[in-house]
Amino acid sequence: MLIALPLLIIPVVIYAIVILTGVVGTGGVAAAEQALRDPIFTVPMVSGSGWNIGSGDLILFLALLLLFFELLKSTSSQKVAIVNHALSMILFVACLVAFLLIKGFATSTFFLILTMIMLDVLAGFIVTIISARKDLEFGAG
Repeated sequence: MLIALPLLIIPVVIYAIVILTGVVGTGGVAAAEQALRDPIFTVPMVSGSGWNIGSGDLILFLALLLLFFELLKSTSSQKVAIVNHALSMILFVACLVAFLLIKGFATSTFFLILTMIMLDVLAGFIVTIISARKDLEFGAG
């Protein structure tokens, strides 16, 4: 039944840990948001400049990878896919509420994660509707 859990909950939890540890610490929300932007490491480029990668960038990269796997999961027509769609919708609503109401969650990083969750929800329902329509048309003939 773990396959029914939306994978995009992982970057949300990681983001919450980064933000809440900064908020609980002495720095508050500003320090937590700065922790998302501060570079963890720098990749030297051929041009001579450096590409700074922060924790917010890594969380977004992880979310993009997991969105790909969520889209692959949405093509399944098993009963567990319906549970996954419902849980993804609950995750989207919870993240939207956090984005609107909780300090530290109103950042561009979290907005992009929220957008990825919305795309997962939309893709899941659209794929399910299209596959159900094809099954209905095939059965009628």
